[in-house]
Amino acid sequence: MIREITVAARLGNSGDPNVNPRLRTAIVAAKGASMPSDNIERAIKKGTGDSDGAVYEDVTYEGYGPGGVAILVQALTDNRNRTVADVRGTFTKHGGNMGESGCVNYMFHRKGVLLVDRASVDEDNLMELALEAGAEDVSDSGDAWEVTTGPDAFEPVRESLEKGAVTVSRAEIAMLPENTVKVEGSDAEKLVKLLDALEDNADVQTVSANADFDEDMLAQLGG
Repeated sequence: MIREITVAARLGNSGDPNVNPRLRTAIVAAKGASMPSDNIERAIKKGTGDSDGAVYEDVTYEGYGPGGVAILVQALTDNRNRTVADVRGTFTKHGGNMGESGCVNYMFHRKGVLLVDRASVDEDNLMELALEAGAEDVSDSGDAWEVTTGPDAFEPVRESLEKGAVTVSRAEIAMLPENTVKVEGSDAEKLVKLLDALEDNADVQTVSANADFDEDMLAQLGG
C-alpha cells in the first residue's frame, strides 16, 4: 500500500488526493487497512519529493493456472527483469504458465468495487445513494454489501456514500472477470497455492483470476 501511494503521488504529479484520483483511492484502501496517518503522509512526500529512492513502474503479467483459469497479475517494480523472472517461476512451480501480453486481459473488465458495512445502511437507502450516483450494481456479499461501478463512476459513488454517512470498509479499482471457470479437486488445490504464491511476491499489487471455487472446497482450503 505504501508503494502504491508513493507511485500514485508521483505519477499524478500531486500529493493532494482531491485532484489525484489514483492517490485518493490508494489512501482510502490504506485507511481501510488501518494504516497510520504518519505512514501515509511519508509515502506521499516520498512520491512528490526529490527522493533518491527507487523508481517504480506499473507492469502486468498474464497467464493460465491449473484447470485453465485465466490469471492477471498487476505489479509495481523497480526491476522488470527480477519481477518477470519471479512471476514466471511461480507460475511454472505451481502448474501454470505465463503467457504473452493480451492472452487473458480481454477476459477481465476494470471496475470499481466498494464494500459497505451492513450495519451502516439499509439496502433501500444504499441502492438509492449508489445507483443515483452511477453505480452498476449492489449485491449481498454476506458480511457486507458490494457496490460495483464503472471506472468513471467510482469516485462519484464513493463520495455519495460518504456524504450519506455510509461506512465503506474497502474501496478499490479491480479487474473483474467477464466469465468464470469452475475449478475442483486437485486443480483447485494447486490453483490456490499458485494464487497465494503470486500474492506473496513483494512486487505484486493485485492478482485477478476467473476461477469459480465450490464453497465447501474453498473452506477446506482455508478460505
